[in-house]
Amino acid sequence: MTHDTTTPTTRGTDASTGAIAQVEASVIPDREEELPRRAPWTLQRRLIVTVVGITSFIMVLVAVATSAILGGVLESQLEAEVKSAQQSVEFMRGPIGAGYTAEQVLEQQPAPRPGFFLAVESTPGEPTAAVVDAQGEVVALTDDQIRSIAESIKGQNGQFVVTVDGLGTYRIEGVPLGSAFAIVGLSRAGVTETLTRMLITIALLTVGGLLLLSVATAWTIRRGLAPLRAVADTAGRVSVLQLDQGEVSIAERVPVRQADPRTEVGRVGAALNTLLDHVDESLTARQRNEERMRSFVADASHELRTPLASIRGYSELSLTALSRGQGMALETTEASLERIQAQSLRMTSLVEDLLLLARLDEGQELVYGTVDLTRLAIDAVGDVTPTGPDHEWVLEVGDEPVLIAGDTGRLHQVAANLLANARTHTPAGTTVTVSVTRDGKDAILRVHDDGPGIDPSIKDELFERFSRADRSRARQTGGTGLGLSIARAIVDAHGGSIRVESSPGDTTFEVRLPARPADPASS
Repeated sequence: MTHDTTTPTTRGTDASTGAIAQVEASVIPDREEELPRRAPWTLQRRLIVTVVGITSFIMVLVAVATSAILGGVLESQLEAEVKSAQQSVEFMRGPIGAGYTAEQVLEQQPAPRPGFFLAVESTPGEPTAAVVDAQGEVVALTDDQIRSIAESIKGQNGQFVVTVDGLGTYRIEGVPLGSAFAIVGLSRAGVTETLTRMLITIALLTVGGLLLLSVATAWTIRRGLAPLRAVADTAGRVSVLQLDQGEVSIAERVPVRQADPRTEVGRVGAALNTLLDHVDESLTARQRNEERMRSFVADASHELRTPLASIRGYSELSLTALSRGQGMALETTEASLERIQAQSLRMTSLVEDLLLLARLDEGQELVYGTVDLTRLAIDAVGDVTPTGPDHEWVLEVGDEPVLIAGDTGRLHQVAANLLANARTHTPAGTTVTVSVTRDGKDAILRVHDDGPGIDPSIKDELFERFSRADRSRARQTGGTGLGLSIARAIVDAHGGSIRVESSPGDTTFEVRLPARPADPASS
């Protein structure tokens, strides 16, 4: 019974624990995800570490190579000195043959060389050995030291390097002397000391040089990357500006000293300044276009509201007349229909102008053919003369036709708009001169008048679609400000240009058209 009651309790506890673990796992985020990622190295740090690391590696290689070369040279010198010492043993042949110990032989020398090693073995007798220390004192070696040397050179021939406990290392060489045998050598303390000094000097110079290099590199890189930091700071300040609406002006620029185009990094700052200038100009143009659009919408609404109000009024008048009587209705309805037709034509003209501009923007509405610009100017003057009898119209064309490739109907509309503009915005008695000439491969149509001229304040905006030039001239008829815009759009579609030069008494519109403009449909 105990077993039966315990088992379900354990299972329930396990299930509860598993459920709690699942809940905790779903609530508590993974600790690895909470850990912040290691910050990436900056360009400055990478450059410093790279430069210092490569320099350190090169200096270590130089130090190792120098040590190896110098060690080889010193060992060669020491070997030559050992050879010389080997020859000097010939002068010791007598004492050695007489059974003198190595210590006695060295003491008999008038000026024993410090670091000189001598070991002798004569028959009969035990081998002896002695060295001359740094102070010039002769020190006899113990039996243990002699046995250690003998074991290290046993079974080998030639020169050897042996270590004497407490005295250092020696380069030795055997010299047979008849019944005796001698071993001479010199201490390697000089070689070791020279190499140690050199390595310490190289290490100190390397550490000092690397510290100096690190500081100089950090300063140079920091100074060299200053323009990039200036660019980043400027871009950061610009990024928080509100540029989506209203009148916006970007005054932030990279400082001139950080935007020197003669340097690689400075070119980035100069490029950003140029970009900000373009963006600033674009924002200004956007704001200007928005203002013109609002003005145009207001003007177009006014132009459309007037004929619509007239149409509605005359329609109501006709209905009222019809309800009152047959005779009065006929007379009133006829007059009303005439006014309704006139207002409808006015609305149609405005809508057609807007539709034409939209189609020209899309590269449509042009049908190319051979155009006689001289004949076109003659026809345009002939059409405008009856509508402007109070103006003097002068035509200046040559005997030879000026032929170009273009759309006859649209180019005639350009000439008609320019002449209508001169007729509408100049007072009576103004002389308007139309001329056609050829300049190389270009044909030029000029419309000149001696009227009051164009206000300089709106001269640059004269060809804008939503600009109205009637503020600068006497306005005789209403308009929407689309005539010159349509003229420029047509000329641009032909690959030409249109410009105006104006001063009091001298205003000239010049249209320059290429003989064979590019087909807009192919661009």
